[in-house]
Amino acid sequence: MCNPANPAALPYNIVLCGFMGCGKSTVGRKLARLLSLPFIDMDAHIEQRSGMAISEIFAQFGEDRFRELEYEAAVELSGRTGQVIATGGGALIFARNVLALKRTGKIVLLDVTLNDVKRRLYADTTRPLLQRADRDKAMQELYEARLPLYRAAADYVISAGAPPKKVCDKILTELHLNTEPAEFSVRKG
Repeated sequence: MCNPANPAALPYNIVLCGFMGCGKSTVGRKLARLLSLPFIDMDAHIEQRSGMAISEIFAQFGEDRFRELEYEAAVELSGRTGQVIATGGGALIFARNVLALKRTGKIVLLDVTLNDVKRRLYADTTRPLLQRADRDKAMQELYEARLPLYRAAADYVISAGAPPKKVCDKILTELHLNTEPAEFSVRKG
């Protein structure tokens, strides 16, 4: 495994992207544990740095201010390597965030169907962009608009309809990472 005292043993970041509810945070935490790397949730990072919940930032300052904070976070987080980063659902729809995160990261799209998203977010009331009377229509419009942008940004596309452990295994295979005991290694072949 990666040596927790030396996360730089992985010379890049693993950046997870995808639509809200695709599992970026859940898969990211599990993947980080498997690789003994730090896990960073960009939205939580923004909340910590701003001292406000994302919903409060949207309510008080609007989406534009949130997107500025998101870009600042992308630049800051790309200044280090050896991390697993879960982006917010809208982070990679902006080219400047993609460019910042690609400097030191491999972007992995966690690809899920719209039906999976609807099922996963059924009772979730924390998503500012879905706080509308026409929630299903809003979700579909966002999904259809964002999916091509995620695909364009991604270095790897992983089907994320499976349980998180299986999704992590797919990511490890695609990135040719081995989590055998002893030390971090790159699979040969």
